[in-house]
Amino acid sequence: MDDASPASVPRPTSDDIFGVLRGVIDPELGSNIVELGMAKSAKISDAGKVELTIALTTAGCPLRAQIQSDVRSRVNSLPGVTGISINWDVLDQAEKAALMETARRNVATDAPDTEVPLNTRVLMVASGKGGVGKSSITVNLAAAIAAKGFTVGVLDADIWGYSVPRMLGVEGRLAGAEGQKKILPNTRKIGAGHVEIVSMGFLVEDEETALMWRGLMLDRAVRHFLEDVRWGDLDYLFIDMPPGTGDVQMGLARMLPRAEMLVVTTPALAAQKVASRVANMGRNNYLRIVGVIENMTAFVAPDGTSHELFGHGGGQALADEIGAPLLASIPLDKSVAPSGDAGEPVSLGSGPAADALSSLADLIVEEAAPPIDRAGCTVRLLDAANAALDAQLG
Repeated sequence: MDDASPASVPRPTSDDIFGVLRGVIDPELGSNIVELGMAKSAKISDAGKVELTIALTTAGCPLRAQIQSDVRSRVNSLPGVTGISINWDVLDQAEKAALMETARRNVATDAPDTEVPLNTRVLMVASGKGGVGKSSITVNLAAAIAAKGFTVGVLDADIWGYSVPRMLGVEGRLAGAEGQKKILPNTRKIGAGHVEIVSMGFLVEDEETALMWRGLMLDRAVRHFLEDVRWGDLDYLFIDMPPGTGDVQMGLARMLPRAEMLVVTTPALAAQKVASRVANMGRNNYLRIVGVIENMTAFVAPDGTSHELFGHGGGQALADEIGAPLLASIPLDKSVAPSGDAGEPVSLGSGPAADALSSLADLIVEEAAPPIDRAGCTVRLLDAANAALDAQLG
């Protein structure tokens, strides 16, 4: 890694800053804060410090914390940014009217592309190469978070390498919603919550069936899962991404601009290098990188000794390279594979891997990517505007 001084790093322009702010989506209105007129100004000093002015619909808007987190994460992703300060403002009546007009116009002329609710936290679990345990991480996080009482969706977007149904112990074809041209996910209750699953594994005869799809066929399959599946009122949607940066990844990034990314790697240098490409692809599409998960960190023997079979430090090196936190290091555990084969995620049990995965689930829910506040401010404003318009038309 180069030891370039901060002064040698090019500073982003105001246009660059507004560009990444277009990735900050109001979860209730489905439009970005630049289009809605909430991002008022952006200045950057020679030292790389960014000063922003963001206006909310009300001073006590409960979405402020989420918007602040998203703004900071995305602006911090720009090279050359050394700090961020946010000045909070409130939209005046004329600006609120313009915001609602924009929101209503978008609803009328640009219907949502997907059936994924706007107040769902969407997390793409990605990796640069296969074999790093990405699907295992996806399934175990989904199960651990569902066990806490949340409703969690799992979209198995690894079209060629679908394994989620087996790892969650769910079988059967996908059924249609009664009276609707929609498909219902298969479900499994876990603890106080439940998981809703969609996968190519529910559409083929058996797991050994090979799919020789490319290009438009892959893109259409992904669109089918997002547009034609009747996802319920989800707290989280985990997407098990195919490895690399191909058609499926690009299609999902376009269809779900509010999505965020968890990048999975191993301690091996080769895995770390290719994983950085995935993070760059995400950032090029204005996706927030929530953090890095290092899998297969070390094997913990029965006597408690730790053996680093795949090297050391790859996760932290990747986190440093892409400017994202290292969220967890998951050890090798001999119970992970048989638990997945039996359809009983290891995160629901105990042991070195289970404990690390459970702690990671806690971190995601409580800090890194908490569920979206459903008692927001703009939805009430939209309801009021709709009621007023209905009264005028009535």
